[in-house]
Amino acid sequence: RMESLPETVLIRILAAIPAVDLVLVCRLVCCQWKNLVDGAALWILKCQQEGLTGAEAQEDAENWQNFYFLSKKRKNLIKNPCGEEDLEHWGEVEHGGDGWKVEELPGDFGKEFPSEEVHKYFVTSYEWCRKAQVIDLRAEGYWEELMDTTQPKVVVKDWYAGRSDAGCLYELCVKLLSENEDVLAVYKSETVTIPQDNDANWTEISHTFSNYGPGVRFIRFEHGGQDTLFWKGWYGVRVTNSSVTVEP
Repeated sequence: RMESLPETVLIRILAAIPAVDLVLVCRLVCCQWKNLVDGAALWILKCQQEGLTGAEAQEDAENWQNFYFLSKKRKNLIKNPCGEEDLEHWGEVEHGGDGWKVEELPGDFGKEFPSEEVHKYFVTSYEWCRKAQVIDLRAEGYWEELMDTTQPKVVVKDWYAGRSDAGCLYELCVKLLSENEDVLAVYKSETVTIPQDNDANWTEISHTFSNYGPGVRFIRFEHGGQDTLFWKGWYGVRVTNSSVTVEP
């Protein structure tokens, strides 16, 4: 009989069951199973079995169940971050000057990107160009209790560069929004000025939101820029490999 098994053996049996079934089915079987599913030992074992511990695991993690689900779900929530689909998925697009354009790396007077997986970038023109994405956290599988109680880290990253023969400007603004799209937290970079005759190297900018309070349901990511010489064409800042991740 299952109830006669040592708890350590039962935990190993339960660890072989898919996580969603553990939460939605197994914890309803009896008080013992509920306590095991709600406890740390089962989820620590599942994390170890699936390689989710390592350097990023926190030994003092308060809720290993949430750690497991957040680790499994972690992905870039920005769609089309490198222009492989032109401007698909980017909304509220402001086409200053000659507007946004997608080019192949490294581009004229440019440098290769640090990762070989990135092949394209977006480039701005001689007046301000902006584009944005709004991420629906519930649609991405991050339920309300998780966002309100655990408040997992929201990590934002973006990459920008100029061409070596032209100066440009760059800005990033990310907002955490409520159900009614009220602003609950915001990160706005300074306006980055890249001078003419720069090295054209790619630079990463990042910000981590934490302890932002309950109510976050959407994330709004916006970036943009322009050139500083007002040359017709696409001599403004280049951006690519944007990312927003929800992490344990």
